[in-house]
Amino acid sequence: MFERIREDMAAVRERDPAARSSLEVLLCYPGIHALALHRLGHALWINRFRTLGRWVSHLSRWLTGIEIHPAALVGRRVFIDHGMGVVIGETAEVGDDCTIYQGVTLGGTSLNGGKRHPTLGERVVVGAGAKVLGPFTIGDDANIGSNSVVLKSVPAGVTAVGIPARIIARDAEHDVEPKAAHPAFAAYAVTRDGDDPLSVALHRLIDHVAAQDRRIEEMQAELKRMGVRLEKDCEPLDANDLNRLVE
Repeated sequence: MFERIREDMAAVRERDPAARSSLEVLLCYPGIHALALHRLGHALWINRFRTLGRWVSHLSRWLTGIEIHPAALVGRRVFIDHGMGVVIGETAEVGDDCTIYQGVTLGGTSLNGGKRHPTLGERVVVGAGAKVLGPFTIGDDANIGSNSVVLKSVPAGVTAVGIPARIIARDAEHDVEPKAAHPAFAAYAVTRDGDDPLSVALHRLIDHVAAQDRRIEEMQAELKRMGVRLEKDCEPLDANDLNRLVE
């Protein structure tokens, strides 16, 4: 128990620059308290003291604002930062070295028994307010952007953002950063090239249409110089206004 608490405290100090001392982490970080109480509740649960385990979980929620079902499996060195409003469901599994921010839900979408909640691999970062809903897997080293809603599996090492969440694909030819064995920690899952891929696609389509409009205007102007009478000119597209709408 004490070894796990020391590991948790070290993980906090590694990932949170606001943590000034181990004593401060022990006394003032609700994620530490919630994980310690979860281990007690989980031990009671697996030894068939189910109601008592649920009571410990309820007490933890009241004290910390973090609700972890006593049946959930939580790995080592997990960091629940700030923590208020975090909900981790009964069949959820959280791998080692994961980071979970405030307002995150690891929830289930089925009323049937069995596996209903997600499984997080190792070193997964789930940004504030994100909802991961369903019995699928988030791969190792994946990042879930803040306020995203994830409804299907996410491969290892990628970032998923948006509602519903979409995977951000990187172009390997333009990725000039050397690949590390374990990618650098991304606070709140904010990563380079972190724009919603749907938004990026819309911007590209708008720019493409605007370029086509310019070509059509040039062709119309040339036809007029040649004496061709046009019934209707091409209506100009306000690309800047449209781009602002999808930002």
